[in-house]
Amino acid sequence: MEDIWCVAVSVFQMWMFVVVFLITLPAMFGLSLGVTGVYIQILVKILEWATIRIQRGRQEQASVPVPLHNGIIERAVSSMKEEIEQLRSSQSLAEGEFALGDAFYFCKKGLESIVDDQVTQRFSSEELVSWNLLTRTNQNFRYISLRLTIIWGIGVFVRYCILLPLRVTLAIIGLSWLVIGTTLVGFLPESSVKNWLSELVHLTCYRICARALSATIHYHNRENKPQKGGICVANHTTPIDVVILANDGCYAMVGQIHGGLLGVLQRSMVKSCPHVWFERSEMKDRHTVTSRLRAHVAAKSKLPIMIFPEGTCINNTSVMMFKKGSFEIGGTIYPVAIKYDPRLGDAFWNSSKHNMDGEDAAQFASRVKSAIALQGGLLDLAWDGGLKRAKVKDSLKEEQQKMYSSIIVGQNSTDSPETCSQNSEEQ
Repeated sequence: MEDIWCVAVSVFQMWMFVVVFLITLPAMFGLSLGVTGVYIQILVKILEWATIRIQRGRQEQASVPVPLHNGIIERAVSSMKEEIEQLRSSQSLAEGEFALGDAFYFCKKGLESIVDDQVTQRFSSEELVSWNLLTRTNQNFRYISLRLTIIWGIGVFVRYCILLPLRVTLAIIGLSWLVIGTTLVGFLPESSVKNWLSELVHLTCYRICARALSATIHYHNRENKPQKGGICVANHTTPIDVVILANDGCYAMVGQIHGGLLGVLQRSMVKSCPHVWFERSEMKDRHTVTSRLRAHVAAKSKLPIMIFPEGTCINNTSVMMFKKGSFEIGGTIYPVAIKYDPRLGDAFWNSSKHNMDGEDAAQFASRVKSAIALQGGLLDLAWDGGLKRAKVKDSLKEEQQKMYSSIIVGQNSTDSPETCSQNSEEQ
């Protein structure tokens, strides 16, 4: 028994030595031993070999499925005017004259939206064309050959038995140091020393958290780095966008006040740095938000503001409409594009499925309704009782369209697997 304890203590000491001296300390000083880079290069080579092996297996075995391209609708890139003119080309119509055949254009667009909506597909994990030896494809390619199966098994062991515990340890260290460090700095009086210490704590903690993600970050066009008094505007994929950007410099965050662990982090961070947190009621008051941000930008000594104008997370395949409020503040805008390598992990955060605030009022009401129906032996219906005197809401119609779309596509989009982010690249 004593021998087992000695082995366990030795393993723990070695583990802490690796975590503290080979990863944490170099990360705090912005240094890298190159281990992550070598790991990524090896992984990319393995994925390339696996892709070639899968393609060869598809030729040798007729049972191996061919993956679909992204999207099942091949949409035309032409404008509405061009497509309608093409429909009218076979008819001799005067300019401005109505043609019943024009309705086919709108019918076509409507059916395309039902089958393959361009908006809702941006809020589900992107399916990879080439398998990454783990998930995010509908086919189990590991059965093609023995070598591929062995490599897949080794990959599962490395990811879950080595990398996962290492990442959890680093994340705990980084987040704990962020709470403790910012709280201690918050007790200091306002001065240049406090600002310097605050930036140092934030920068070191974000770098440790980036190591917890095994992130290899490439910054481009560094001469355009956001400066104090400016506004950094970026596309939004996941909450770790903050970690990726802040590895290169400190920012003042803008966002809604949350509860739970994120709330603890927000309350500690704001003690040492002028982050701009809003209550839920304030977020709906555009004038209040704009005035507070203008006051921050007017103080040229404060850190640049980081804003994600999309207002929600998109799956890193597209950029959706920007809210105009970020561009009414008046400061210098520094646009930043963040692109993650989809082969090495899925960074997308589906906020509709994984809400940081937990259960909202609507979800709570639905859960209570279901409990009453179950206990009373009643039918649990999703319909609003007000329908007996009102029209059906558009949201209910859209829900039925989504359900019909999933039937046509032949898969349930809500069941798409998601993996942890392992690598990221900012362009």
